[in-house]
Amino acid sequence: MQLFIDTADIVQIREAYSWGIVDGVTTNPTHIANSGKPFDDVLAEIFELVDGPISVESVSTNAPGIIAEGRRIAAFHKNAVVKVPVMIEGLKAVKVLSSEGIKTNVTLCFSPVQAFLAAKAGATYISPFIHRLDMVGHEGADLIRQIRAIYDNYGFETKILAASIRNVKQVLDSLLAGADVCTMPLEMLEALYRHPLTDAGLQSFLTDWKRVPPSRLFEAAAV
Repeated sequence: MQLFIDTADIVQIREAYSWGIVDGVTTNPTHIANSGKPFDDVLAEIFELVDGPISVESVSTNAPGIIAEGRRIAAFHKNAVVKVPVMIEGLKAVKVLSSEGIKTNVTLCFSPVQAFLAAKAGATYISPFIHRLDMVGHEGADLIRQIRAIYDNYGFETKILAASIRNVKQVLDSLLAGADVCTMPLEMLEALYRHPLTDAGLQSFLTDWKRVPPSRLFEAAAV
């Protein structure tokens, strides 16, 4: 499963990308606005840093507008992916954009049937919103499993991009349910590393190391 960072903050992206685990970036209008920078400048910084899929959201609500925006986004960089909401006008646009070889990420998905329609339209990615479903009493991971079954049954190549991730369990659930990608904010990527037993074990090892006589090998490595 690939990991994307969900932000337009170039400092956060640079930090996460330095860890060697980030495969791409997802952005939205809120992220862009929070950056406080011009839209084109934000995108240029991200594309220069990350060599992977970068999702950029369209903001029109009709097919002609989404298509026009999608073409401009795609022309910006070869790694650009056009985010489109899962609605009739959006899927009409996805059909056209996909026929032109433009990658799309159909977002705001909350049902397996919506994911089926997106795949039929030729979406590159489908983004089920996991946490938002969990918040209203549904199981976000069940949606991923249902989409995975539908796509496997009918040979759809659309990738499942688990979005709206707010805790480590949702990442684990996405892994077990067969998601192709999981996108999350920096603090969630950091949380994936953490475990109290790891911290305790490391502290124990470091404490015990102080009782070991000096090592020429480690002295050389520290130079």
